[in-house]
Amino acid sequence: MDKLDVSLERMRSFVRVAERGSLSAVARELRVGQSTITRHLRELEQAVGVPLLSRTTRRVTLTDEGRRYHADCVQILRLVEQAGDAARAARGAASGTIRISCTAAFGVLQVSRLLFAFQDLHPGIAVDLNLTDDYVDLVREGVDIALRLGPLTDSSMKLRPLGRSRRLMAAAPAYLAARGRPSAPQDLAGHEGIRMTNIAGSETLVLEGPGGERHTVPFGGRFRVDHGLAAREALAAGRGIGPAHRWLVDDLLSDGRVEAILPGWEPPPVPLSLLIVPERAGIARVRLLVDFLAERIAGIPGIEAPGR
Repeated sequence: MDKLDVSLERMRSFVRVAERGSLSAVARELRVGQSTITRHLRELEQAVGVPLLSRTTRRVTLTDEGRRYHADCVQILRLVEQAGDAARAARGAASGTIRISCTAAFGVLQVSRLLFAFQDLHPGIAVDLNLTDDYVDLVREGVDIALRLGPLTDSSMKLRPLGRSRRLMAAAPAYLAARGRPSAPQDLAGHEGIRMTNIAGSETLVLEGPGGERHTVPFGGRFRVDHGLAAREALAAGRGIGPAHRWLVDDLLSDGRVEAILPGWEPPPVPLSLLIVPERAGIARVRLLVDFLAERIAGIPGIEAPGR
C-alpha cells in the first residue's frame, strides 16, 4: 500500500479501537465485521510504516508511536468534521448525529422532551440518547455530551454548570393517613423510608432548615431501590416517605398523588452539570445542543440557575 493512502475510514477505526481497547466492540459500534476492523488496522500500520497497536488475547494497547499518532488522528478527524459542518452551515442546515448520556430518570421525564423540541428545530440532526446512572467513560463510549446530577470528578471534560436541582420530602396521602404526618425531622426515624441504594450515604438523611441549620437522622425502610423512576412509583403507591427531586414528582404533586411534607426542611440541592468531550466541543451541532439545553433546562421544575 502507498504510504500516502491513509483513508479516514481506517483512521477512524484505529482511533475508536485505541479508545475502546476492543476490536469487537468497535466492530459493533461501526456496524461492520471484526475482520473489517482488523484489515483497517493492518492496512493503516502498513501505510504509516510502524506498529501502532500492541495486541494480546485479552487487550489492545497503543505503542509509543501509536499514542502520538492517535493524538494527531483525533485532531485530523475533528477538523474534517468541522469542515463538513461549515460546508453544511453555508446551506443553513445542521446535520449529523449527537450522542448524549443522561441520568436515567431525568432523561426519561425531562430531557427526552427537550430533545424532541431540539430535533423539531434541527430536523437534520439525529440524537442517540443513552440513559444510565452508572459512570460512563465518554471518550471510550463515543459520547459527545453528558448530563449529570451530583458532584463530578472527571477533570478531563469541559464542564458547564447548569444549576442545582432542588429536592423535597414527599409521601402519598394514603401513607400519611395510615402512619401519621411527621412534624419535625426527628419524626422520620419512625417511618418507612424509600431509600436509593445507588447513592452513597443514603442510609442517613440530611435536611436543611429555613435558617440554614442541618438535621441528620437515620433513614431506612423495607423498600430500597437503585432507580429514580421506581422510587417515584413507590412514593405514589404509598410505600413510604422519601426525598425526591422536584422534577421527579412535580406532576404527582399537582395531581395530589403525593404531598410535600416537613415544610421548610429540604435535602440539600444537587448540582446539575453538562460534560462535553473537549474534541467534540467545536462541532456545530454539538454547540447547538449544548446552548439549547442550557437555556431550556432552566425551565424544568426545581432547577435553580447557577449562582443562585
